[in-house]
Amino acid sequence: MRSPSDDIADNGVVVRNVTKTFRDGALTAVNDVSFTIAPGELFGLIGPDGAGKTTLFRVLTTLMLADSGTATMAGYDVATQYREIRRIVGYMPGRFSLYQDLTVEENLNFFATLFGTTVEEQYDLIRDIYVQIEPFKHRRAAQLSGGMKQKLALCCALVHEPRILVLDEPTTGVDPVSRHEFWAILQRLKARGMTILVSTPYMDEALLCDRIALFDQGAILSVDTPQGIIDAFDTELYKADAPDILELRRLLAAHPIVERVYTFGGHLHFSVKKQLVGELVDELVGELVGELVDELECVEVEKTQPTIEDCFIRLMST
Repeated sequence: MRSPSDDIADNGVVVRNVTKTFRDGALTAVNDVSFTIAPGELFGLIGPDGAGKTTLFRVLTTLMLADSGTATMAGYDVATQYREIRRIVGYMPGRFSLYQDLTVEENLNFFATLFGTTVEEQYDLIRDIYVQIEPFKHRRAAQLSGGMKQKLALCCALVHEPRILVLDEPTTGVDPVSRHEFWAILQRLKARGMTILVSTPYMDEALLCDRIALFDQGAILSVDTPQGIIDAFDTELYKADAPDILELRRLLAAHPIVERVYTFGGHLHFSVKKQLVGELVDELVGELVGELVDELECVEVEKTQPTIEDCFIRLMST
């Protein structure tokens, strides 16, 4: 009888201890990374610019060899079976890489021809996306808006009906409406059974994935469902505000019960040291607020629920 791990090995993504360095080993872009993606899963790699996401994706899509470790895509080894992988993987790089001088229609036909198919044969797969760019099919790619370029790039990545779709920051630089539409498209592709690996610097997009890996400085900080990562936040979190927010931050950072304090939007978030969490935490925070009021005017402090971004910040500084 086949086990779930057998199914992942044959049809999903398996990454084991992958490391990639540059400058003769002086710069480590990917550091001993391991994770698995189940078939049909929408998996997010969440991290800031420069974290190493693009380097890892280039390794997985056979554009770059790792220094060490192994990885398979639908059972094919990325180091030795690149021809097979390129037939079953659709890759959309972060930077728009289609032919700017070709029209929408010409780009699509070109990529379909490369894989021995036609747009007509694969129309059912790309219909939901293509109908949005079809009115511009005679327009050169260079003249499209950012959102339209991303939809064209996705169509070209899908035109050979890949089993695994790899998207490197597909919504960076596009407007909020296009971001929403793009993720709706990904959910429909997932519903068809496609395995999707997507990277993004936007923490709100993490909630749209089945599971996520928080990624920073080439390393995995945590892998879980979005809610699982939030539930693992094991201390109390508070929101604080005052007219003199810089002085408020200084006072909080110096207080003995505060674990860390950081800017979050237009206010501050601070967490209490883990060992203090318990029955006395409300009393301790009450004393803290009293001390702040003595130093500042109009101080506001209230308990708040952590977000993915709060979890990421805490894990980065652990």
